[in-house]
Amino acid sequence: MTGLSERLLDMGFGHPRGPLGRLGGRLMARGNAATEQRLVDFAALTPDESVLIIGPGPGIGVRAAATRARHTVAVDPSETMLSACRKRCADLIADGKVALIQGDAANTTQPDDSADVILSVNNVMLWPDWHAGFTELRRVLRPGGRILLSAHDKWLPGGLPALKAAVTHAGFIDTQTWTWEPPTRGATTAAQLRAHLPATG
Repeated sequence: MTGLSERLLDMGFGHPRGPLGRLGGRLMARGNAATEQRLVDFAALTPDESVLIIGPGPGIGVRAAATRARHTVAVDPSETMLSACRKRCADLIADGKVALIQGDAANTTQPDDSADVILSVNNVMLWPDWHAGFTELRRVLRPGGRILLSAHDKWLPGGLPALKAAVTHAGFIDTQTWTWEPPTRGATTAAQLRAHLPATG
């Protein structure tokens, strides 16, 4: 891949911005929808839980989570994606069910022990520092809380074994991993993970 191609891909999907970022967001809304919904379903959210979503893209998963949980916070470094989220979730934001924050996995700006569940779809492979990201997510997740991740298997550095090792090293337990084939035409195999924090300590 040439340098120009890499920059264009980054502008559309890696760090969405400008017209390419808006186009990338529309493609994500279609291509990621089934995976977003699956992860929300698998999380089994309850009406008394608070959810933190890392890298929400155009907000498909935010909307799905917010219809089940008490409160949903979505953190994304891309203003282009946050703008798409605002449009898609305007009613939920107005009702106080959703909050959007500019940040990333290593800098969520959220209080300690503030999330019951953390979700992320097709974002973890973009984090520059997994240790920093999972350390931050451990800080904001309450004891006993759970984290669920999904990523493109073919673009996940080191695959599921490396992701599981990073999560375990950060102090999460009961880690389970698997792959899933999204029903969306042209979608790639999803590498997925679920883990918990210890209830105490």
